Parts: sequence; C-alpha cells; structure tokens
Amino acid sequence: MNALPIRPLCLALAVLTLSACAVGPDYQRPQLDSPAAFKQAAGWKAATPVDALQRGAWWELYGDAQLNQLIERLNANNQSLASAEAQYRQARALVRGARASFFPTIGADVGVTRAGQGGGSNTISTGDGISVSGSNQASVSKSYDASIGVSWELDLWGKLRRQLEADSASMDASAADLAGVRLSLQSELVQNYLQLRVLDEQKRLLDATVVAYQRALKLTDNQYNAGIVPKSDVTQARTQLKSTQAQAVDLEYQRAQLEHAIAVLVGVPPANFELAEVDQVPALPQVPVSVPSALLERRPDIAAAERRIIAANADIGVEKAAYYPDLTLSATGGYRSGSLNDWISAPNRFWSIGPSFAMTLFDGGIIRSRVEQAEASYDQTVADYRQTVLDGFREVEDYLVQLDVFERESAIQQEALDAARESLRLIENQYKAGTIDYNSVVNVQTSALSNERTLLGLRGSRLTASVQLIAALGGGWDDAKLQEAPLMQQSANANR
Repeated sequence: MNALPIRPLCLALAVLTLSACAVGPDYQRPQLDSPAAFKQAAGWKAATPVDALQRGAWWELYGDAQLNQLIERLNANNQSLASAEAQYRQARALVRGARASFFPTIGADVGVTRAGQGGGSNTISTGDGISVSGSNQASVSKSYDASIGVSWELDLWGKLRRQLEADSASMDASAADLAGVRLSLQSELVQNYLQLRVLDEQKRLLDATVVAYQRALKLTDNQYNAGIVPKSDVTQARTQLKSTQAQAVDLEYQRAQLEHAIAVLVGVPPANFELAEVDQVPALPQVPVSVPSALLERRPDIAAAERRIIAANADIGVEKAAYYPDLTLSATGGYRSGSLNDWISAPNRFWSIGPSFAMTLFDGGIIRSRVEQAEASYDQTVADYRQTVLDGFREVEDYLVQLDVFERESAIQQEALDAARESLRLIENQYKAGTIDYNSVVNVQTSALSNERTLLGLRGSRLTASVQLIAALGGGWDDAKLQEAPLMQQSANANR
C-alpha cells in the first residue's frame, strides 16, 4: 500500500525533470543605432570612474552645503517619492507571489457536520380495505473530519517561470521608475535653489543700485536748490529711483514662489520653511560627459523601458503555455468518524493522491488572441524603448549646445557690461562738469543696470542648463543598482 502514493509523484517528478525549457521566446535587447559620440560634446570633459557625477551624488558638484541638506530632506520626506516607492514595494510583493507559486500549497481542515433524514407520518393501505397509520423516526448523524491537503502545480512548460520573469522585470522597471522620479525631483529642487540664489544676487544688485540712486537724487536736489539744474533733473532722478525700488519688490514675489516650491519638495508646509539669503551664487561645475551608449545604463527611464520589454517578452511565453496541459499533484489525508471518542484512530484514517491533467480542447481562438495581444504589446514596448533612447540622445545634445551658446553669449554680454560701465563713468563726469543734461545720465544708468541683470540672468540660465544636462546624462545613476533600489527613510506606514 505504501508504494501507491509514491508512483504518481515519481512519474510527475520525472516529467518535470525532462522539461528543461520554457515555451516562448528568450529575451534579446533590441538593436539600436547608437552614435559613437555626441555631436555637441567637442571640448567637454570626458567622464571617468573618479568623477563626482559617477558616484551618484551629482548635486555635490555645486559645492553648496545647504543644497546638500535640502536633497537629504527631499529623499526622506517628499510625498511624490513616497508614492513611487510604494509602487515599487507593490511590484516587489508580486515577485514574492510569483516565486511562491513554485511551491506546494498546503491546507488543513477540521470540521463537524450534523445531518438529518426522514421524520413525519404515512398511511399504508392493505388489500382488504384496512388502512394502517404510522410514523418514520428522523435519522440524525454527526461526522467529524480532520484532514490535510497538498496541491502542487508542476511547471512543465515554463508558465510559472515566465510569469516570474515578467514580474521580476516589472519590479526592475518599477525600481527604475522610482530612480527616475527621484532624479526628476532632485533636478527640480536644484534648479529652484540655484534660481533662488540668482534672485538673491539680483536683489543685492538692485539694493546697491537703489542706494546709488538715492545719493544721486540727493545730489540733484541740492543742485536744484542751488539753482544749478532744472526741476526736471530732480523729477527724472526720483523716477529712476522709484522704478528700481519697484523692480526690487517684484523680486520678492519671485523668490517667495521658489521658496514655496522648495518647501513642498522637501515635504513641509511653505509657512514652516524659510531660506535665508547668502552672499554668493554656487559656481558652474564642469560636467563630465560620457559616450552615448552609456545612457542605456545611466538613464532610469531607458532602463525602465527595457525592463518592460523583458516583461512583455515573458508574457508571450505565459500566454503560449495555455496551449499545453497543466499537471497538478494533489494529496489529501486525515481522519473521519461519526463519533468524537474514537475520531483520531487508525480505522478512521483516509487518504487520496493522484495527478490531474487539464487542458483546453476548444476555445474558439481565445488563446491565440491572447498570444497575439502579448506579441503586439511586446512590439509596442520595443518601439517605446527605442523612442525613449532617441529622446535621451536629443536631450543631451540640446543641453550641450544650450550650455555652449550661453557660455559664448555670457562672454559677449560681459563685454557689453564693461562698455556700459565705462560709458556711465564718462557720462557722470560730463554731467558733473555741466556739459550734458541729466536725461543722458539716466539713459546710460538704465542701460548699465539692464546689462548687469541680463548677465545675471544668463548665469542662472547656465546653472539651470547644467542641472538639466546632468539629469539627461542619468545623474550618476547606474542600472546595476536596480536590485538595490533604496527605500525612503520615512515609510508610508509611519504616517498611518
């Protein structure tokens, strides 16, 4: 009797051992037309393993301790990042479920059943016309059951393996999405912070200009009282002063907007957040530029797109496995008795074991339609992946040329500013000598201030473009870190 349960199990294990491959295509990375170098990268520093950008903490290139602290707060408290991290944990849980399907399912059942039959009255007629009435007594019984059942679906055709492959790739894609969200939020915070510091510099420029204009107004007013200049000179000086003060006030609104945006990014209400002014703007870093092929490993969005191809490719195998029969091993054993006293005893034992094959013989083309859907989904992910790569190449080229143009424009603007300052010095001397009117001074002062602000604006644009270039290069991230996707320091469960 002991040999009976073993034979079906041995047969199934032998079939499983012989089935060494899974149905469906194995993944191969789609072919890409990748250039050898970026067209706009001439003159840029080549990336090396010791570059700060390669280590991942790319914001440290700007050398600002307060910025580094803000990034740490963003990584710990940003709610958009918390949402992406929760999605990653969901994908990771799906992988655990896919792995669990390789193991048998064991269940236990203990129960008591009470059943009844019969009861009531009936009448029996005899042949001589005599009727006899009687009653049937109700029959009530109890049954006590305790059993353990085991069910195991054998992965003969690789359906479970393909499902695990698909779920694992989806988990990797979710990890890359998490890295992409983190990089995007970090980039947004760094850009806002740098623009805020540029506004602080513009505010210092305007405040200093206001002080200079106040002195000019006082001087002009004294000259008017002495009868040296007309009343119109005083009016022009006051107009210029008030206009510059208005520009300084306008910067307060712009700065407040950036400060509020940074507060939300680090996960605090704007009312509880404040950034004090500092007396300098972070310097423009030297960004190391890698070769285009490195983007395939360095950009999270490209890595996520490729992992979705892997998942779609595995889904084809999952759907094709429906053409083949499923083999399930089932075993049940326990005790069944009508009496509680001798329930757990040898005479009341029972067991059953045996394999079962199940397959679809006719479905009107449903399986084929699902296979075609999976194949079309795969083609879509391939196209999306190639488009993502092309967009990555374009973004890097755009920011490289943007930085180059801003650099050359800044050099020319500096020359314009130097000329405006020299012109202002000469005009002021001529006005003091009484050879020109104040209107000429105002025009040159306005031009000089405009050139100062334009140069500061270009500085801010160069800093912003440098952040965008770093993000387009992947921010120092590497897809080898997919399985090491860091979770947020502040879990969503802590807020419940």
